[in-house]
Amino acid sequence: MEPKEEVKKANPSQESGMEENERVDNQTQSDVGTLSPKARYVPPLNFSLVEDGIYRSGFPMPINYPFLEQLGLKTIIYLGDLGHDKKNKSKSTSTDKAGDESKSKKEKDKSDKHAAGEIWQDYQRWIETTDIRFFNLLMESSQEPFIMDNEHKQSEEALIRALQLILDKRNFPILIHSNKGKHRIGVLVGLMRKILQGWSMSGIFDEYEKFAMGKAEYDLEFIELWQPELYVNVENKPDFLRL
Repeated sequence: MEPKEEVKKANPSQESGMEENERVDNQTQSDVGTLSPKARYVPPLNFSLVEDGIYRSGFPMPINYPFLEQLGLKTIIYLGDLGHDKKNKSKSTSTDKAGDESKSKKEKDKSDKHAAGEIWQDYQRWIETTDIRFFNLLMESSQEPFIMDNEHKQSEEALIRALQLILDKRNFPILIHSNKGKHRIGVLVGLMRKILQGWSMSGIFDEYEKFAMGKAEYDLEFIELWQPELYVNVENKPDFLRL
């Protein structure tokens, strides 16, 4: 009599699990090589929200462009000295051509520190690929005693222009930035808080120090004392404006 061969029946739940694992394995194998890296969104130096539709930061670098594109910006205001021809205020008295060329090269290297020229060109090329309106407003550092009368006037004109752009919500979303997002932008935001929103000076100074990492007495004095004449179209005024 031949022995009976035992046939083990698989548990239905085990069969279902095996089929599921096989399906997942096949799907995983078919997906290999098709995964794409996620985009990296890196904000610029000292980036922060000022008010709805208004952002502040330092100078954007190429790694920051994808992040800025997500904001849907309509306007960018740059307060600084890049992109402007700097006049040589000192007159050379040397007649040595070789010496003049050497001095000129040193001055050029100094003015182009940290490859500022290349960074500026990259920035301009990126802006040209967008629909963003860009305003390059010349504003020198406002630290005494190095600021001259003509530079002081130029800075005031730049700040008035920037404030007028902020007073029109059709320009929003808007990014205001300088080189590091500290002093120049701190002055602009401080004036906005005082003139447009009626903040107390203590609150303005605290916000300035938060980004500047130390108080610049002349900047704070300028924010407190300067009162420009501005114009606003009531139909296009921003919601935060306090009349």
